[in-house]
Amino acid sequence: MTSAAWRDPALPAAERVEDLLSRMTLREKTAQLYGVWVGAGPDGGEVAPLQSEMSAVPDWDELIAHGLGQLTRSFGTAPVDPGQGARALAAAQRRIAAAGRFGIPALAHEECLAGFTAWGATAYPVPLAWGASFDPELVAEVGARIGGDLRAAGVHQGLAPVLDVVRDARWGRVEETIGEDPYLVGTVGAAYVRGLESAGIVATLKHFAGYAASAGARNLAPVRAGARELADVTLPPFELALREGGARSVMAAYTETDGVPASADARLLTGVLREEWGFTGTVVADYFGIGFLRTQHRLAEDRAGAARLALEAGVDVELPTVDCYGTSLVDAVEAGRVPEALVDRAARRVLLQKCELGLLDPDWDPEPAGPVVLDPPEGRALARRLAEESVILLENPADLLPLAPGARIAVVGPRAADPLAMLGCYSFPAHVLPHHPGVAPGIAIPTVLEALRAELPDAEVTFTQGCGVSDPDSSGFAGAVARAAEADVCVAVLGDRAGLFGRGTSGEGCDAADLRLPGVQGDLLDALVATGTPVVLVLLTGRPYALGRWAGRLGAVVQAFFPGEEGGPALAGVLAGRVNPSGRLPVSVPRTPGGQPWTYLQPPLGLASEVSSFDPTPLHPFGHGLSYTTFAWTDFGPPEAETATDGSYEVTVTVRNTGARTGAEVVQLYLHDPVASVTRPDVRLVGYQRVELAPGEARRVTFAFHADLASFTGLAGVRVVEPGLLELRLGPSGAEVRHTTRLRLTGPVREAGPDRVLRCRTSVTPVE
Repeated sequence: MTSAAWRDPALPAAERVEDLLSRMTLREKTAQLYGVWVGAGPDGGEVAPLQSEMSAVPDWDELIAHGLGQLTRSFGTAPVDPGQGARALAAAQRRIAAAGRFGIPALAHEECLAGFTAWGATAYPVPLAWGASFDPELVAEVGARIGGDLRAAGVHQGLAPVLDVVRDARWGRVEETIGEDPYLVGTVGAAYVRGLESAGIVATLKHFAGYAASAGARNLAPVRAGARELADVTLPPFELALREGGARSVMAAYTETDGVPASADARLLTGVLREEWGFTGTVVADYFGIGFLRTQHRLAEDRAGAARLALEAGVDVELPTVDCYGTSLVDAVEAGRVPEALVDRAARRVLLQKCELGLLDPDWDPEPAGPVVLDPPEGRALARRLAEESVILLENPADLLPLAPGARIAVVGPRAADPLAMLGCYSFPAHVLPHHPGVAPGIAIPTVLEALRAELPDAEVTFTQGCGVSDPDSSGFAGAVARAAEADVCVAVLGDRAGLFGRGTSGEGCDAADLRLPGVQGDLLDALVATGTPVVLVLLTGRPYALGRWAGRLGAVVQAFFPGEEGGPALAGVLAGRVNPSGRLPVSVPRTPGGQPWTYLQPPLGLASEVSSFDPTPLHPFGHGLSYTTFAWTDFGPPEAETATDGSYEVTVTVRNTGARTGAEVVQLYLHDPVASVTRPDVRLVGYQRVELAPGEARRVTFAFHADLASFTGLAGVRVVEPGLLELRLGPSGAEVRHTTRLRLTGPVREAGPDRVLRCRTSVTPVE
C-alpha cells in the first residue's frame, strides 16, 4: 500500500482521499464514522448524559479490525499521568494502525472548554470569564497554549468553544458560554478558535444550534425560538468563528427547534452550514446525540433509522462511542434502507480531515516529541492574566476597596477556603475527580483566603465558613456574625459549586429555578450586613445572581466567573489593590430573582413599561464594570453623518486616564435602530475596544462601522440593510451613553449575504 496514491503527501488531499475511498469496503468506510470510549462503560461514573444507559464497551480487537474514526477522551475520563497517558495513547494508535488493512490511525479528541480536561493540566478561567475580559487577543493566546498542550499529548481535536448565546441565566451551562451578546460571543469565540487552530488542533464549535434557548432554561428542553431569533442571535457567532477563526468542525446540538432535532436538521447542518456558509469540515454528534433521535426525540424506531436521519442531515461522526453508525448501519446499507452515498459523503469528509492532519502519511508517528508538561509556569502565568482581566468590580460606593493593608478582616463564606470554588464544570477536578475520591487535583489552586493572607501579610485575617453552598444548615451563622462584628471589614465569599447533572449549583444539568443565591447564602449575607461592619461581597459563580436585595447595603461587590487555578491570587490582588479591576459584565446582573428570563437584547415591548407591574431592568447592565482609576472621554466625532447602505463610517473618541494609577477602559459601541421593518433590540453591541492607559495617558479609538453591521433578518426571511436613521452610541456599558452619532443610511434596501462584514474593525492611536 505504500505506493498507493492515497499515501503520497505530494498529491492534493482530495485526490488522495478519493483513491483511498475507492479501495475501502463498506464496513471500513463506516468504521471511520464513529469513535470509541474505552473505559467509560456503564459501571463508571457518568461524565455525559445517559452514559450508563448508552455506553456499551465493544470488543476492542473486533472493533479496530476495520479501522477506527476517533478515540474518545483518553485523558478526560480518569486521572492519568500526562506522560503515561501520551505513551498509552501512542500505543493504542499503533495498535489501531496495525489492525486495519490501510494502517489509518484514529483521530483523538478531548474537551478543552477551560483548558485541556486532563489530570494535571492548567485550569483556565471559564468562557464566561473570557467574555468578561473583553480581550480577544488574550483569549487567542490562551487558545494557542491549550492547543499546544493537546498537541503535545497526541490529541488532534478539541471540543470547544461553546458559542451558545445566553438567553436565560437560569440555564446550568451559562458558565460555558461567553455571554448574552452575539457580537461578544462571536468575536471572543473566534479568537479562541484562531488560537486553538494555530496549534494544529481541530476546533469544534458547539452547540449548533439553539441549545441555550431551551424552554424554561432546562437542559435538553425543546427550543421555541423563532426563525428570526435563530438567524440574528443564535447563528452569527458560529458564522464569525468559521469565517474568521477557521474552525474545522461543528458539533450538532442535543436540542430540537420547532420539532426538528439538530442532529436530523438538514436545513441547518447542510443548508445553512455548508451551502450558505461554505463549510467543508466535519460535523460531529454531541455525545449520544444520534442515539437520542431514537430514545429521546422518538424520530426513529431503531438504530439504523437514527443513523439514516443523521447522515441525511449531515452528521459525519458519531460520538462518543459506536451505537448507530456500526453494524446497524452496515446492515441497513446492504438491505437498501440507507444509500451508500451517504456513508461515502461522511467518510470523505472524515478522511480528508485525517489527511490534512498528516494521519495518512507514511511517516506518521504517534510518539510524543518530548516530555508532556500540562501545567507549566507559562500556562499558569497566562491563566493569571486572564483571571485578573476578568474580575469585575460591580460596586464600590465609598471606596472601601482596595482594603487597608493593616485592616482586621473577617473572611466568611463557603467559597473562601475551597480550591474547587475557582473551577467550572468542565475542569478536570470538577468534571472527573468526583468519581475518584482521594485523588489529588494534580494542580495547585490557591484559595481566596490563602491568597488574601499572602497579599496582605500585615492584616489580621480570620475565617469562618458560615454555611455550605447549597444545604439549608444555618447553624454556622452565629460564628460568622461574631467574626464580622469584631472586624474592620467583612469579606463574604459566596457563590456556586460546579458539577454535573444536579451534583452542583452550576454546570451541565444544574439548572436553577430562580436566580437567588444558592442555599442559605443570601440569609448569611443579610446577617453579616446587619452587624454594621462594612461587607465586601465576592462572588465566585457560573451565572449572574439577583443582587437587588442588597442594593445600597454593601461596601463593595466583586464578581468573578469561575476564574481558574489562579483565580484566588487574582481576586486577592483586586481586593488588596495590586490589580486594578478591568472586567466588564458579559451578562446582566438581575435585580430580582424570579422566573423572568431577560437579557439586554430586548425590543421595546421587552423593556420596563406602564403596562406591566414587573420591571425587568437589571441592577447592573451588560458591559458594566468599575475601576480604581478614572477616565475622561473627549473629542467625539460629529453628531450627524451619512453613508450608503453599503458604506461605512468611522466613529471616534479620545480616552484619557485622569486618575493616579494604570488602568484599562473598555470602550463599547452600541447600535440603536429607531425604525425598522421588524422590531429590533433597543441597543446591541456592534464594537468594543479594551484600552490600557498609564496615568495621564490618552489614546484615540476609531471604530470602522460598516452598514452591514446594522443588517437583520427582514420580513421576507433574508438578511437586509435598510435605509434610514441609525444611532451609534458610545458608552462604558449597554445602559450608559457618552456620545451619540446619528448616522443616516441612504440608498436602496440591500441584501447582506454570507460575504457581509461581520466585525467592526478598531484602531488605537496615541494622543499627545
